[in-house]
Amino acid sequence: MTKEKIIEIVINQVKSLVDTLPDGQKFDVTRETVLYGENSNVDSLSLVSIIVDLETVFGSEYGLEISLSDDRAMSSPVSPFNSVQNMADYIYELVKSK
Repeated sequence: MTKEKIIEIVINQVKSLVDTLPDGQKFDVTRETVLYGENSNVDSLSLVSIIVDLETVFGSEYGLEISLSDDRAMSSPVSPFNSVQNMADYIYELVKSK
């Protein structure tokens, strides 16, 4: 699976979440979209939902069992939860190692 495909999947999952938000809270989703931290438009429950949805999509649609909230993610020097790009990069590394 290519990194571009993974970025597309992550963006689509975040967009699915954004579609459920009230109009005043919707935001554009790009590679640079902040998922966690001070400048994030995503609250902690929504981030957990995105993580679970991504794990489910990769498992059910692509046969790739991944865990995005394991010790490796939590101890990474660059948090995979900071942005769409970081999340996609982390997933790519997980997929590549399988």
